[in-house]
Amino acid sequence: MTSVAAVDSAALLKQHFGFDVFKPGQQAVIDHLLAGRSAAAVFPTGGGKSVCYQLPAMALPGVTLVVSPLIALMKDQIDALAARGIAAIRLDSTLDADGYRDAMDRIRRGEVRLLYVAPERFANERFRQVLGQLRVSLFAIDEAHCISEWGHNFRPDYLKLAGFARDAKAERVLALTATATDKVLRDIRQVFDIAPECAIRTGFYRPNLTLLLTPVERRERDAQLLARLRQREPGPAIVYVTLQKTAERVARDLAAAGFDAHAYHAGMKPEKRTEVQDRFIQSDCGVVVATIAFGMGIDKADIRSVYHYNLPKSLESYSQEIGRAGRDGEPAICETFACPDDLGALENFAYGDTPTLDAVHAMIRDVFSQGVSFDLSHHTLASTHDLRMLVARTLLTYLELLGHLEGGTPFYATYRFRPLIPSKDILATFQGDRREFLTALFKQADKAKVWFDVDVDVAARNLSTSRERIIAALDYLGEKQMLIVEAAGVRHRYRVLEQPQDLAALAKKLHDRTLNREASEVQRLQQVVDLVELDGCQVAALGAYFGDHCEPCGHCSWCLSGRKPAKLAARPEVPIDDGIWGQLEPLRRSHPEILSDPRAVARLLCGISTPWLTQAKLTRDPLFARLEDAPFATVLREAESRSAAAMMG
Repeated sequence: MTSVAAVDSAALLKQHFGFDVFKPGQQAVIDHLLAGRSAAAVFPTGGGKSVCYQLPAMALPGVTLVVSPLIALMKDQIDALAARGIAAIRLDSTLDADGYRDAMDRIRRGEVRLLYVAPERFANERFRQVLGQLRVSLFAIDEAHCISEWGHNFRPDYLKLAGFARDAKAERVLALTATATDKVLRDIRQVFDIAPECAIRTGFYRPNLTLLLTPVERRERDAQLLARLRQREPGPAIVYVTLQKTAERVARDLAAAGFDAHAYHAGMKPEKRTEVQDRFIQSDCGVVVATIAFGMGIDKADIRSVYHYNLPKSLESYSQEIGRAGRDGEPAICETFACPDDLGALENFAYGDTPTLDAVHAMIRDVFSQGVSFDLSHHTLASTHDLRMLVARTLLTYLELLGHLEGGTPFYATYRFRPLIPSKDILATFQGDRREFLTALFKQADKAKVWFDVDVDVAARNLSTSRERIIAALDYLGEKQMLIVEAAGVRHRYRVLEQPQDLAALAKKLHDRTLNREASEVQRLQQVVDLVELDGCQVAALGAYFGDHCEPCGHCSWCLSGRKPAKLAARPEVPIDDGIWGQLEPLRRSHPEILSDPRAVARLLCGISTPWLTQAKLTRDPLFARLEDAPFATVLREAESRSAAAMMG
């Protein structure tokens, strides 16, 4: 491993980023990396995590690979790096064919210092082939808390990143996050083999942020938000909401009131999201009303206020989102409108991911009937067994962690290409074996109207060659702009390491993990409520949650109110009409395979969609979401009670 400890990091900071001094923690992290050691950086939002990999990229040979789930972060950082003359590119789902081809050409020519990718990019076998040809001096993982089941945003793709780093022969690893409790940080260190002394955590406390947690009732929330925006110092503001439809409505209302307000959420087209983001970054008084899809990695220092129109789903989410305010060090206000009506929708996010025990049992029975080595589509597996995609992937990851399965390199099931020049002209540019190979390959393709489809595995068998050679050939022709090449149908390879002795017991074990995860997510929401009602400094309590000791701050709701705790209004009671169960019976009789489990019934009534409910068009039934404002746990208990009574009767 190359050590470049003699590099003057302070000079690089001044030369490339224009800063005279490092922010707290930055130099320690960078020194570890330049000395050849892996490191972790737990800095608050706005604490300067990106410099910890961008600066070493200027000193290290080869490429720095940055893994992030946030397209907004990639775009924002690459634009800023380009303005500084630093060569950086991204590979993400927004690139068109020309953009992807140009990016791959630049990577192969060694012109790129920083390469940004999403975790899902490692499912692309063409990318994995290219990565194997690069010298990866630094493998940086943003949002590293996603590797931990104890984190607030567990993503199974992240658990495999350590293996991808080893496959890429990465010389050092950097794990970055703004939200890691001590338990989560231990997980990060263990997965990425980071020594305790190389894990740098900086203080949570930011004296320029005023934290207000204001109990409100639903009917007064819109007026309160409007009043705050009118009364306070004008400046850029973010309003966070839970649902996409709420973002649209609140943005529309604020625009009608004269504010430069726009909605931002994952349901919008990418170009529209980009337009809203770019407009906001350039604005000195714009308002973005957004789901949590907005703000991650946005480098806008002058945000004067962050409002939570709806309660955040966890203390981790809250700390990340308020951290986007006042990054220039000037005063900023972060106010949460704490409304008990929000709790049902937020709880449903947790409850909606929990499968039934029967669904888990059916899934693993399917998986272990495939043979010793097999491949499958995550999408097909999820929809077949009424699981959300993330849940299916998480269960497969659990099977890997328990030693039952070993995951292999994902691959695309089908490729198709469209010639940009006549095939005879393509073949005329090659001679000998290469020409013969391409001639034979083209004969393996089935022509539709414009596109040619090729089953790579069948073609490889027929031509007595490897699928890697076929993919490399198609990729090469695509780069030379002779073909447009598209791949589809990702399939994931697995090998059975240990056949379970008792499938029912294993299903119960996995289902219990999903129930524990559900309880943990509901508890995280309760921690937000507890912070609102805390009889103590809310800033100090938030700091303590993240392992930082703070004295009473003087600028949170508790401190500013004369140290008086607030009280959230009582959660509204939603009566469950007995007549609903009578209306449900015909539906259960006509769909016994879907509505036999009380949890499935509760999901229908609370408006939580699943693959089977969608496929059977039950999401259009009048009973769907009939009890969406009722606590899911209450509806589930009632469904279980009635199911038990029916069995007894």
